[in-house]
Amino acid sequence: MTTDHTPVLIVGGGVTGLSLALFLARQGIRPLLVERHPSTAIMPKARAFNPRSLEVYRALGLEDEIRAHTSLLADFPEMIGAETLAGAERFRFDLLAQVRPPEGVSPTDWALIDQDDLERILRAEAVRHGAEIRFGTELVSFETTDEGIRAALRDVEQDVEYAVRADYLAGADGHRAGVRHELGIGAEAATELGHAMHFVFEADLSEVLGDRRFLLAYLDRPRPGTVIAPLQQVGRWMLGVPYDPDGDEVWTDERCIELVRQATGVPDLDVKIVPMVPGWTHKVSSVQIGGWVAHRYRDGRVFLAGDAAHVVPPSGSYGANTGIADAHNLAWKLAAVVNGQAGDALLDTYEAERRPVAETTLRVALDLLHNRHAGSAEDIQRIDDITMIFGYRYASAAVLTEPTDPGGAVADPRESSGRPGLRAPHVWIGDQVSTIDLYADSFVLLAGSDEWADAGAKLSDEVVVHGFDGALDAYGIKGDGAVLVRPDGFVAWRSVGASADPESELREVLAAVLAR
Repeated sequence: MTTDHTPVLIVGGGVTGLSLALFLARQGIRPLLVERHPSTAIMPKARAFNPRSLEVYRALGLEDEIRAHTSLLADFPEMIGAETLAGAERFRFDLLAQVRPPEGVSPTDWALIDQDDLERILRAEAVRHGAEIRFGTELVSFETTDEGIRAALRDVEQDVEYAVRADYLAGADGHRAGVRHELGIGAEAATELGHAMHFVFEADLSEVLGDRRFLLAYLDRPRPGTVIAPLQQVGRWMLGVPYDPDGDEVWTDERCIELVRQATGVPDLDVKIVPMVPGWTHKVSSVQIGGWVAHRYRDGRVFLAGDAAHVVPPSGSYGANTGIADAHNLAWKLAAVVNGQAGDALLDTYEAERRPVAETTLRVALDLLHNRHAGSAEDIQRIDDITMIFGYRYASAAVLTEPTDPGGAVADPRESSGRPGLRAPHVWIGDQVSTIDLYADSFVLLAGSDEWADAGAKLSDEVVVHGFDGALDAYGIKGDGAVLVRPDGFVAWRSVGASADPESELREVLAAVLAR
């Protein structure tokens, strides 16, 4: 038995956990991340990362490396719908063309990178900045004590258990949510739920496809809601088929081959069923389709993030991206509390801000799922994708909301306002430099006057000051005003004009936002 201590113990080494480890490490907190699997993902769980996620990584200097690992399938971004692959297509459209940000909304765009490649980048960066990452290590149990968290970990290969003490624990352990279940936290399920069985097969589909290519196909055979997706290895595909988990269907190789032939529309197709991961004995994997949101995101010193806190259907590519935003929101708050800059109440704002976003995101993703299963090329949504990606609103004690704020879950990012609680607008401020690039690890004061700049300089241990030339209109202030942007790139407060005592006002604002 050995004992060590970490400020933050992160359970789960997927994209959410690794992002959280990186964000914390950059802010001077050395977390310990444990993951029961021996390595990062082997199969790509996601392929499309939206522009808001890229803005986050761009501010950390990672955009070029991420784009250098663009998926081999990026040249085929289209989605199709048909009865079978051999049948006539009901619709075909570029998946990303409809959701690319209009000019002026963002400095970047979608990135088509396989999640396993992104996770390797995040892991290397997190370690470089000081995070400790232990793959092949599982959480056995944990308890909250007066001093913090006491956790029992197990080295899977050596079968050795040991104890770790932590100030806080973040459960980013995926949709099975072991940490959440241990805490007894339930989840609010959406009404549209189902199950699908996924498996990988090898087959030559060149005759049935001809010169057609796609990123994802929605099919009616063998059952409505069936999907086929190409994998990076030529001739290898993944099939997902809806099924009843309470039924008596047996998923033998022969049954899987029959389903592939029905989906492709080729009754004599030569098919081979292969394991999803080399060395695995099982070849099929069950996935719950639909979504849920945990009733709570915080239980004392324990927090939930990513799929452990919410699950949304794959439509819209919101799953992993929502987890990244969770990590970005939680990291700066944990860092501020651990570093003694903020009160514990700041941590309550994590749930207050992120849980409503998950609920709204789930509704949007279910709208998309319904449209695609219904065979519609037109996505009729209550909230459009650009607004959902960039325009969700935070309302909590960590935002000094203005009396004239219209409220609502979202605001159209095409109509930049700079209001507190919204993502800080993108404005070009130099050669390929955006205001978005300023928001990484600390509070940023965008000062419209020397008086505000001088006030910010006196708080240089907490605030980075930048001039405001060229961005006044987008942020909704006058030339003698100021805007305070949080480390996660959301506006915390703004002063439309001058102040009689800028330094005192700024100190009061920080004290309020940080729950001091």
